[in-house]
Amino acid sequence: MSTYAGHVDRTALAKRVIPPHPVLSLLVVAGFVGFLYAVEAFDVATGGSLEDDGVLPRDFGQWDNLLWMPLIHGDWSHLTGNAVPLLLLGFLASSGGLKQFFQVTAVIWLSSALGVWVFGSVGSHIGASGLVFGFLTFLLVRGVFARSWLQLVIAVGVFALYGAALWGVLPGQPGVSWEGHLFGAIGGVLAAWGVSRDNRRRRAPATFTA
Repeated sequence: MSTYAGHVDRTALAKRVIPPHPVLSLLVVAGFVGFLYAVEAFDVATGGSLEDDGVLPRDFGQWDNLLWMPLIHGDWSHLTGNAVPLLLLGFLASSGGLKQFFQVTAVIWLSSALGVWVFGSVGSHIGASGLVFGFLTFLLVRGVFARSWLQLVIAVGVFALYGAALWGVLPGQPGVSWEGHLFGAIGGVLAAWGVSRDNRRRRAPATFTA
């Protein structure tokens, strides 16, 4: 009985559209966005001292910058442009629980940063837009993998709000890291695929021998 209940719980969790603990999820996502504002305040107070600490493509001496890229922004408007979609998309992306949310975020974070390091234009790439694009594609793709009509409805709504932003994965405006957008979006697809694979594996019936 307990095995069956666990199977039902995992299946239900895979198809959720609202986090199982919405207040906690909101606090986590809002806390991260608040931390971004604290980082930007420090950057402004120190005359933009952090803005050269983004990802420097093909620079073997700056590996740690892969971790800082989403935390640093060029100015307040750059940060605010990322903060609003991060709040909404990050909250929705936590519908599978916070453990899964952290895993999804890590995949997107590293995919965006590593993609920029390998293929990016010369210069310091900063900003959390890679996370925004990653959460966007994660939400768009996961409903297809999970075969959840509710998640597909959410995906349609997300696309209506932010679908036009997907053009940002193509080269365009000078000074904008389209590479960060592109590889963040790829990371979102990879994360959705990984979540789907894990859910299918956990739903496989147990085998008992005697």
